[in-house]
Amino acid sequence: MKKGNDTNFNQDAAETALILGGSSGLGLATAKKLARHGYDIVIVHRDRRSDIEEVESHFQEITSRGVSLHSFNLDAVNAEKRNAMISQLKELLGEENKVKVLVHSLAKGNLKPMQSEREKELDHQDFQITLDAMAISLYDWTKALVDAGLFAADARIVSFTSEGNTKAWANYGAVSAAKAALEAITRNIALEFAPSGIKANCIQAGVTDTKSFRSIPGSELLKGNALERNPSGRLTTPQDVANVVYLLTTQEAKWITGTVIKVDGGESLR
Repeated sequence: MKKGNDTNFNQDAAETALILGGSSGLGLATAKKLARHGYDIVIVHRDRRSDIEEVESHFQEITSRGVSLHSFNLDAVNAEKRNAMISQLKELLGEENKVKVLVHSLAKGNLKPMQSEREKELDHQDFQITLDAMAISLYDWTKALVDAGLFAADARIVSFTSEGNTKAWANYGAVSAAKAALEAITRNIALEFAPSGIKANCIQAGVTDTKSFRSIPGSELLKGNALERNPSGRLTTPQDVANVVYLLTTQEAKWITGTVIKVDGGESLR
């Protein structure tokens, strides 16, 4: 497995995907899907040392597809680290290769209640941290890549929202605000960076049983409710979502931009 800055990408490779939050859940499933379609992969993730062995096994599965993988275990929201990584990425890609796909799958959200007699309550800083990580960072990375000239001429940006963008879930206030902001930022990226050839969309996934979902207080109740509502009779899987990310990278999806696409098997119909 290639990681860090030990070697450049194959100069014959046409397409590279940069995935923020690509070591688990929707981001990891997307990395595996795009690798199967020949994309070289760059993953930015933030994992504890105790989780690295499992993460590395997933990364080895990606490189078994014959593509290049570079991983960076760092805080994607930190401006200094982001700028340093952009410089490294420029060296890794060389003159010919560019980032075709940027996937934003950061799940650094605060899940405190707004009012509680037993738990610490949500405060201004909690909102700010969540908004920075789960929404504003999409713009920060997009702008940094544009300024560095690292996007391909026909680049695709995909981020992940949820039904909590419009529905009130207990303890989800900060994340809900971030999802709404993420969608607004995505629309404006689609509008204002269109002259650069960038297309940007959000995927609204149905309830998906990932590590970040299980961290939501009351997640089992949300899971049961989703199963009752879903006419397809099952939860959304990370693979379902990754399939649609791939669809959005194709030539046939070139005219789709600035929208929210539901990938939930009909869960949100009722």
